[in-house]
Amino acid sequence: MMKFNRSKTIMVVLLLGTIFLTFSFKSKFFEVAKQIEIYNSLFKELNMYYVDEINPAELTEKAIKNTLKDLDPYTNFYNEQDVEEAKIRREGEYAGIGAAVYYTNKGIQIREIYKGFSADKADLKAGDLITSVNGQLLENMERDQLSMFLKGTPNTKISLEIERQGNTIVKELKREKVVVNPVPFYEMMNEETGYITLTRFNNKASSEVKKAFLALKKKGMKKLVFDLRSNPGGSLFESINISNFFIPKGKVIVTTKGKIKEMSNTYKTSNEPLDLEIPIVVLVNGRSASASEIVSGSLQDYDRAVIMGQRSFGKGLVQRQKELTYGTQLKLTISKYYTPSGRCIQELDYTNRDAKTGEVPKFSDNGVQEFKTENGRTVYDGGGVLPDVEIKRSIITEATEKLLSSKAMFNFATDYFYQNTQIALAEDYEFTPSDFKNFTKFLKNDTTFVTAAESLFKKAFLSADTEKITKEYEKIQEQLFENKIAEISKNKDIINELLSEEILKKYYYEEGVYKNHLKKDKTIFEALKLLQNLDAYNQMLSGK
Repeated sequence: MMKFNRSKTIMVVLLLGTIFLTFSFKSKFFEVAKQIEIYNSLFKELNMYYVDEINPAELTEKAIKNTLKDLDPYTNFYNEQDVEEAKIRREGEYAGIGAAVYYTNKGIQIREIYKGFSADKADLKAGDLITSVNGQLLENMERDQLSMFLKGTPNTKISLEIERQGNTIVKELKREKVVVNPVPFYEMMNEETGYITLTRFNNKASSEVKKAFLALKKKGMKKLVFDLRSNPGGSLFESINISNFFIPKGKVIVTTKGKIKEMSNTYKTSNEPLDLEIPIVVLVNGRSASASEIVSGSLQDYDRAVIMGQRSFGKGLVQRQKELTYGTQLKLTISKYYTPSGRCIQELDYTNRDAKTGEVPKFSDNGVQEFKTENGRTVYDGGGVLPDVEIKRSIITEATEKLLSSKAMFNFATDYFYQNTQIALAEDYEFTPSDFKNFTKFLKNDTTFVTAAESLFKKAFLSADTEKITKEYEKIQEQLFENKIAEISKNKDIINELLSEEILKKYYYEEGVYKNHLKKDKTIFEALKLLQNLDAYNQMLSGK
């Protein structure tokens, strides 16, 4: 009788639970439907009766983006043009002129020329401002409109009117298929050590890494430096394929955990590896994110490589594209990922964003947990992949953050290019203390790099009685500029490196940057030094 009553109780509890969940689901569904109906009715009234004409697409896109802004920065709405650009990034090819660009209110400015493509053949230069395409003036056009002008059907002709250093020139180009190689450079550093850099995880990433690896093996490579610095990530599946090159078949590479079961998976290696023995040093920095952290994290957890550089970015979130109506898409975060040892390396806790300040707390603020690699080495979660060998760099100041997000360094490098007709060979070029001093002088007249203090002070000045305080304003403005230079000078190591890269691209394309790195880069030098001492390398991975 007691067993019967117990069974009856369990059935009642299950029934009540089912009723509660059903009610909860229906209640939530009703709330969603209710809010959509409210928005639809509001939109209809605005469209019908608002005194001026409104742009329905613009209004809706603003509403959508406002809805998403308090979530993580990776959950985004893509209109039709955004969808096309995202596809190009994933697939790594498009029809265009072969240049990276800035979109400005004056037109399209060339940011970088890709070697061997139409823009290069037509002798376009970084800094060129395209003001007209096929007779169509570009001034004051929206970004979405501008992005459509250079891309198009392969072999179609395109006429560009360009402003260059105060002169107007006309160039005739032909659009062609542009392939963005995610492995822009690989080379032997000495008789035994190869170097491969991977800049993004597009759909060609694993095939290009494999091609580079096998080519270097033919040249006698017995050790590898694999550079993932500043690689923002991309395809989860490409990161698994690349990890599989160096990790046995059947091993867990990454586990994803989402709100619903379908978004939670364990991904294992499914192919035979390329090489299980070759010593590897993987380079990461604070801009190595997502798929870069899956590769570096899995190789670290299996003690398959020494990780060197700076702590990686800490993006442990997985996104998926969801098709919406009329060719639009929603890219949304569906899960968190975990490395083979069980680490989630997500740094920022967007769920607990401060409602008043918008500040996002860090998971590592509450302490980090220890995990063990296959050999028993201790690794930690929270805040990215911590390298086994840390290469110290200066801590970026707030002023330097502003500098990096401005066009000031690009503008200086462009000016430098036109001031210096020739520089040293790519592998020998060095950005000198004198060059840095010239850069700080250049900033005096650059309008793109403005600190928060300068912006606030200018605003206060413009709202005051300017005639009476002009002299005092100039003194304070000068002091603010000197403070700004003092703050960015704390990061001279980082700025010198980035300015050197900007300048080298102008003369020797991206290839020149990597040639220079092989001879001048401190982190690469330390990686090579470690690989030349295999006893130290093996000791580091042994866990003893």
